[in-house]
Amino acid sequence: MKRILLATVLAVTFSCSDKSKAEKEEVAFEPEPAPKVVTDPIAEGKSLIEGADCLGCHKLDEKMIGPSYKEVSAKYENTPENVEILAEKIIKGSSGIWGDVPMPAHNGMSKENAKYMAQYILSSK
Repeated sequence: MKRILLATVLAVTFSCSDKSKAEKEEVAFEPEPAPKVVTDPIAEGKSLIEGADCLGCHKLDEKMIGPSYKEVSAKYENTPENVEILAEKIIKGSSGIWGDVPMPAHNGMSKENAKYMAQYILSSK
């Protein structure tokens, strides 16, 4: 009788563990979302700026805590190199260029989005 009980317990234990392995192997594959296609980088940059904290310190044509976007576009020519430079400043922060108040870093922002923002800023002449 003990042997039958032991055999039953072992059979149930192994059959349960086999089911959990099968269930783990049947995990559904979810494809990554398609990358966003941006047809107008200037409009995308403007939208990103409006959705971020930028407008708390910057305005298009009026100096606030930081320079206006028109002041920035007057200082930096609209070139791919300057888009890279400004994107880095947006992500890493900056200080000493426009006064004593530093611009905080935006570490969570992607380089691509920072470039869109820089393109918008440099287009605001």
